[in-house]
Amino acid sequence: MVVSIVTSGSAAIEMAVNRRIDLALVDLGLPDMRGEEVGSRLLAIRPGTVVIALTASDDERRANDVIASGFRGYLTKDLRVSMLSSAISSALAGETVRVSGSSRPRGSAGGSHDRFVELLVSTLTPREREVLELLARGRSGKDIAREMAISVNTVRTHVQSILTKLQVHSRLEAAAFAVRHGLVERPAAPEDARIGRPRRLARTT
Repeated sequence: MVVSIVTSGSAAIEMAVNRRIDLALVDLGLPDMRGEEVGSRLLAIRPGTVVIALTASDDERRANDVIASGFRGYLTKDLRVSMLSSAISSALAGETVRVSGSSRPRGSAGGSHDRFVELLVSTLTPREREVLELLARGRSGKDIAREMAISVNTVRTHVQSILTKLQVHSRLEAAAFAVRHGLVERPAAPEDARIGRPRRLARTT
């Protein structure tokens, strides 16, 4: 990809006149004009451009106005890189994205929250999903390494990546996230473990 950076709204508009732009991240606090106006003019010049507001202000009313004007998203600057990347990918795929670094989904309690979780989960690789499933089933790092035929150090790398992408701080939080959002089946009940009942991990290929 080719990435260009400009520091004013007028420069962004001039660029749009001279070249096709697939995606524009527009700061709403530009020095020469409002970001909303810049986005509207970019869309008038290049209707196919995906325009996303990137701002320091987590303002729901302003977010509503921005989306209504044709922007594909409203993101705050404190987002983690993994979330920013996922949000951009979703916007390019045709979705409208509204997330902030505070990890609070915007809009209705149901759909927006589900979309937010989907964004987080979409950043995981298939191998990380497999590690997360085993974490949720109570496997230790050594157990995971043995079952997946990888080294313990590789497991640690996967786990750290999972924590970063899901925005949690421990293996326990990651496992709870996976169970709470239905990414894995609930682990066996504690009493099963105490009486030594064998547990099997069903895996599909």
